Amino acid sequence: MSTKQWSREELQKVNASLEGRSPQEVLKWVADNFDVKEFALASSFAECVLIDMLVKIEPQARVFYIDTGLLFSETLDVVKRVEEKYGIKVERFAPVLTLEQMEVEYGPELWKKEPDRCCLLRKVNVMTEALKGFKLWITGLRREESASRKDAPVVGWDEKFGLIKVNPIAAWSKKEVWDYVHKHDVPYNALLDKGYTSIGCAPCTMPVKPGEDERSGRWAGKGKTECGLHK
Repeated sequence: MSTKQWSREELQKVNASLEGRSPQEVLKWVADNFDVKEFALASSFAECVLIDMLVKIEPQARVFYIDTGLLFSETLDVVKRVEEKYGIKVERFAPVLTLEQMEVEYGPELWKKEPDRCCLLRKVNVMTEALKGFKLWITGLRREESASRKDAPVVGWDEKFGLIKVNPIAAWSKKEVWDYVHKHDVPYNALLDKGYTSIGCAPCTMPVKPGEDERSGRWAGKGKTECGLHK
C-alpha cells in the first residue's frame, strides 16, 4: 500500500491540475497514486458511467452501495446488470437497524416524520462504516445537479468522513452523461426513462417537473435536497 499522506495544500494543487480534464484522467490519477485496496467507488446505480470508466482503468477496483432497505427494485436490478456486464462483485452495506426495528424504536415511516434522522440511520452511519480503512472515495456528484453541489471540487478533502473525495464528473452536464451512456452501452436505472432524474429511496423520490433541478424530486416538500453524505 502507498504510505503518502496528502496535505490539504497538495490536494488543492491536484484539484487545480485536474479541473477541466476528462473523468478518465481523474480516475487514472487515483489509480496511479493509491493502492487498489485504498479507494472505492460509491454508486447510487442511476447512470453507471463511472463504473464503466473505472473498471476499464482498474478492473480490481472496489464498487459499493448503501442498501437502505428502501431502494427501488429498479435500482437493485441495475446492481445485477452491472455485475453481469463487468464481471465484478458489487459490495453491499446495510444499516444495523432493520426497518422493523426502526419502526419499533421511532414509530412508523420515520422518513415522513424525520427524514434527516432516517437518512442518518440508514445512510450516513452506514457510509461511515463502509469508508473505514479507505484513503479515498469516488462519487458521481455533479455541480449542475443542484445549488448545494455547484462548488464541488474534482478532488478535495472530505471533512465529514475524514478522507479524500474525488468527483470525476463534477463538471459534466446531464447531456455529457447520457452521451457516454449511449455510446458505451452503460447500464442505467429504468426509472430515468420515467421522469426521475435522481434516484434514492422509494418513499422519498419522485419524478421531477420540466425546468426543475435534478434533485428536486428528492424529499419533495420537505425543504431537503441532501441526505447528509455530501453536505
